[in-house]
Parts: sequence; C-alpha cells; structure tokens
Amino acid sequence: MPNSVSKIRSKIAVLGAGHGGLAMAGHLALMGHKVNLFNRGEERLWGVTSSGLIEVTGEVEGFGKINLATTTMKDAIKGVELIMVVVPASGHRWMAEQMAPHLVDGQIVVLHPGRTFGALEFIRVLNGMKVKADVIVSEAQTFIYASRATGPSQVQIFRIKHSIPVASVRAHLIPKVINKLRQFYPQFMPGDNIFKTSMENIGSVFHPALCVLNAGWIEHDTDFQFYHEGVTPSVAKILEKIDEERVRVAEALGIRVITARQWLYMAYSSTGQTLFQAMRKNSGYRGILAPRALKMRYLDEDIPFSLVPIASIGKMFKVETPTIDSVIHLGSEINSADYWAMGRTVENLGIQGMSLREIRLLAIGEKSK
Repeated sequence: MPNSVSKIRSKIAVLGAGHGGLAMAGHLALMGHKVNLFNRGEERLWGVTSSGLIEVTGEVEGFGKINLATTTMKDAIKGVELIMVVVPASGHRWMAEQMAPHLVDGQIVVLHPGRTFGALEFIRVLNGMKVKADVIVSEAQTFIYASRATGPSQVQIFRIKHSIPVASVRAHLIPKVINKLRQFYPQFMPGDNIFKTSMENIGSVFHPALCVLNAGWIEHDTDFQFYHEGVTPSVAKILEKIDEERVRVAEALGIRVITARQWLYMAYSSTGQTLFQAMRKNSGYRGILAPRALKMRYLDEDIPFSLVPIASIGKMFKVETPTIDSVIHLGSEINSADYWAMGRTVENLGIQGMSLREIRLLAIGEKSK
C-alpha cells in the first residue's frame, strides 16, 4: 500500500459514490478509518449497503469496511471533522446547499477537485445561506486517484498521483488543512491560494478537447485508450494551445502556473520533450478507455466548470482565449447545451468588475463575507 496507515482512527465523510468516491472511501476504510459514504440517490449505494464493504483493486488491494452508507446529509457529516466532496463540479452548489444547515465549527471541507473556482463558488453559497459555523472550505488542484468503478461496490485504482496542491479560501488556514489531510495522504501539499489551484486545473486542458476531437471515434462505439490512442501529435498541438491560453489568463491574475507537461511530471513522473510524448509515456493513463458517449462529464462538467470560468475571467482582464472559446462552442453544439450560460462566470461568482487586488484579497482575507 503506497500510503502508511495513520495510527489515529478518524471519522471521515466522503460525499459521492461514483468512480472517485468509491476509490477514496474504500482506500480510507482500508487504512483503518471510519468512513461515512453519502450519495444523493440510493441506487449507487445498494452494493455498499448490502455488503458493508468496498472492494478495491489495482494499485491498492483489499476490502474496506464502510461505517455508514446514507442518502441523508445530516447523518453523513455528523461528528465528522473532514468532509471530502467527490462529485462532479456541477454538484458543488447542491452539496453546499444541503450541507449548510448541518455544518459545525471546526469542520474542513475539501473539494476533490474544485475544478476552476470551485471553493469560491462553494463559500459564496454558504455565505448566501448565512452559515454561522466556522468551517474551512478548500479545494484540491486535481483528484488524487485515476480510478473506475467496476461494479456496485467494486473500484479499480489505476494510479495514485504523487503530488497534489490544496488551498483554502482563507489562505492562512492552508497549513491546518494540509496537516489534517496528511494523516491519510502524504501526497497532498500546500498550494499558494485557491486561484492557483483553480488555474492549474489540467482537466480543463485534456478532457473537453479530447472528446471534441475524438467525437467520431467515440460515437462509433469503439474501445480505445483515451489518453494514449486519442492523443495524436495534431491533437496534442490543440491541447498545447489551450494550455497556453490558460497560462496567460493566470498571468493576468498575477499567478504563475505550471504547464500541462510540467503537471504530468509532478503528478505522474512522466517526462517528454513535448506534451504528446509526456502523455504517451504516462503509464498511469494506460488502460483508461475513452467514454462511450459524448453526453458525459468531460463535456457537461469540464466545459462549464473548467473552461468557461477561465474564458470568463480572461475576457474581464482582456486576455484572448480563441481555442478555449472554440471548444466551448463546439461542445455546446455537440450536446445542444449552452455551456456558457450553465457555467461559472465572473457574474455568478460575484467577482465581475473587481480589481485584481480585490480578487486576490478573496483568497487571503480573514473573512469571505
């Protein structure tokens, strides 16, 4: 097992029983912790409820005993210090709304991951609902596992990433979040602030464009390795353009972010002279098949909650994002959706018209009211 088991038996809530939630809940249970697993609907909990276990295979092996599997938010987070939110970014607002009446002082919420500006949206919802509890809202730059559910209570972990920055809305509390997370995961490291973790959302570079550029192959219903076979030298050139635009928008915020190629080295120790080479050499991507349809989270989540906020803040600071804009438009046309209207924009994040100084203060301020 890559992680050493903490000697402290902790009670942790994992919210979401999809690919990632099952992996995290199962692994934490294998480490010996009491895990409450929450899901909005009962169907995804049936397997866990009937057996009380999650079977984990791959980089981690074993059966993790789940303390509680529930559709009741109050029960899931009661008496829990650490709340791990492992759902698509489209569910962050709903999770915040459901959680708000039951939060208590001292709880730490971690979005795995926040995508782009997830923590900012989450705290905005809590503040709008007049939450009085002193909680820490934080986000991971990326999800720690490359995983897939293989059954109702079975999950395969292909790879555990090496180094994942985490930041909180009140930046001075980042060490507290990291100290808590490192009781379970040595891979988490302190990020600079929530804007940097958001702008280093590499899923925004890889997921939507890969789906759009491989749309014919996906709709042909053919199995192929998404990151290894779906990325050709020409496809990688488009990904590099998206990455360049993301980096420029971050620079407009006064933030230096890593490139997608640097991220592959940091997360997977994968190297290459080009992005294409680094992706092809990444053994962690081996065996991960492409989606079987285009109406799925790589478009429905990663365009409105990853690309749209990057493009929106780019427009506010007069940074052109033509490649990102094209992917937003094409993805919207493919799925007959208005991803721009659905997405996180400077308007609905409450930062429209703010100066750079005002935006940066959001990340470091004592209060985010």
